[in-house]
Amino acid sequence: MNQKKIKRIGILTAGGDCPGLNAAIRGVGKTAMVQYGMEVIGFSSGYTGLIHKQYVELKEKDLSGILTLGGTIIGTSREKPFKIVTEEDNDKPDLIKQNYHDLGLDGLVCIGGNGTMKTAHLLSKIGLNVIGIPKTIDNDVWGTDMTFGFDSAVNIATEAVDRLHSTANSHGRVMIVEVMGHNAGWIALYAGMAGGGDIILIPEIQYSIDKVCNKIQERYDNHKPYTIVVVAEGIEHPKSMSAARYLSESIQARVDAEARETVLGYTQRGGSPSPMDRILATRYGAHAAKCIAEGNFGTMVALIKNELTTIPLSEVGGKMRLVAPDNPLVIKCRSMGVSFGDE
Repeated sequence: MNQKKIKRIGILTAGGDCPGLNAAIRGVGKTAMVQYGMEVIGFSSGYTGLIHKQYVELKEKDLSGILTLGGTIIGTSREKPFKIVTEEDNDKPDLIKQNYHDLGLDGLVCIGGNGTMKTAHLLSKIGLNVIGIPKTIDNDVWGTDMTFGFDSAVNIATEAVDRLHSTANSHGRVMIVEVMGHNAGWIALYAGMAGGGDIILIPEIQYSIDKVCNKIQERYDNHKPYTIVVVAEGIEHPKSMSAARYLSESIQARVDAEARETVLGYTQRGGSPSPMDRILATRYGAHAAKCIAEGNFGTMVALIKNELTTIPLSEVGGKMRLVAPDNPLVIKCRSMGVSFGDE
């Protein structure tokens, strides 16, 4: 364990924005300042700020009033400093290391998703003291049971599904709601279950459009006047159109029914975080500050069975937490007649 007193740390938020980032910044910063007497700086626009030495000195007053704010007060970007595209890219890791030392940093907190954790691991390999905090609305960071941002996205998606029930019922329509999730179907699964979806389509379970249509026809035959379909954007479909549009056109070509699609898109990323995300992000942030004080570097803060712990960053990069076909929620949905388009 590193017994050196930590005096100065940096924070950055990288990748896509999501609700709870400011709560995490506040959790790290306030704990670092109040409990451990550290100085804290925030890098602008993710890893870009580290490369170009763009940062702001954060004081405790700067962290007041940000708990409920969406987005991130220090900005974010999708910069990947270890991705070599041009000759100039070769210099980025060295620039980061030099700036880290020039600023007298004793630790760096990287808040982000899978790509951010991969970069954080590579930075730890070149000698930086790094702690990762997992965030993403997709809930697909390997090694933790829950990422912050997910609960807020599920709340937004569920409200959309709730509101579409009345329209679907009034017109006897098939209503298709497309939610985010390129590789992981967590949002679709949770929002589909919470919103009473009749069909849930996720990337992890291969579906058949014919079986989807059979389910819809079966509902009409059983005098159920409408169908709610919740679909993750990453299901297999022609890339020339959205997943929801593909389903809408395919259903109308096979079933005598009106189908309408709604694509939620970036509305799932924006706005104030849910109470649960505020709490989770704060817990993660405070624990990250504790890890820095104890010299527990090269790790990512994780929540396992509602207990905070850490796992090595080396185990996180390159992996994704996906929905298993035998996930208890999938099984529960099937037992209530929900179709995943595969049977």
